[in-house]
Amino acid sequence: MEYLTEIWQILLVVLLLMLGYGFGRLAERRHYRTILRREEALGDLIVVCSKTLPEAAGAPATRLVMGSVVVSVDYFKRFVAHLRMLFGGRVHTYESLVDRARREALLRMQAEAKALGATMIFNTRFETSSISKGQDKSVGSVEVLAYGTAVIP
Repeated sequence: MEYLTEIWQILLVVLLLMLGYGFGRLAERRHYRTILRREEALGDLIVVCSKTLPEAAGAPATRLVMGSVVVSVDYFKRFVAHLRMLFGGRVHTYESLVDRARREALLRMQAEAKALGATMIFNTRFETSSISKGQDKSVGSVEVLAYGTAVIP
């Protein structure tokens, strides 16, 4: 009888992991779709990492613009990442998390620049940090800040 209780507990854990995977994957796909749509809409705004403004730009007005985002790790990704850390290698589950966060922060920075009437952003930089670490020092959320200098003609 006791082994039945243990089997139910294992099944419950497996069910919760499957639900976490399903809902996490759905949320990630939705987010990527919105990212792609917004990247197309902001495609005409030039974003470069150069520290100096190209000479062809003349002497326009400039302004600091930034975009920040915090993206949380779902439990399934955390579980898979812990398994991967046991064996070593690339942690693909976190790579997509950081990719989404970086692209979202860049889009938010571009949207702020576009609202100012900017035609270009130069000296673009990224800052990344993990926040809300759990008891086992695992990543709970990732914050990405994108900032740069908007050129306003």
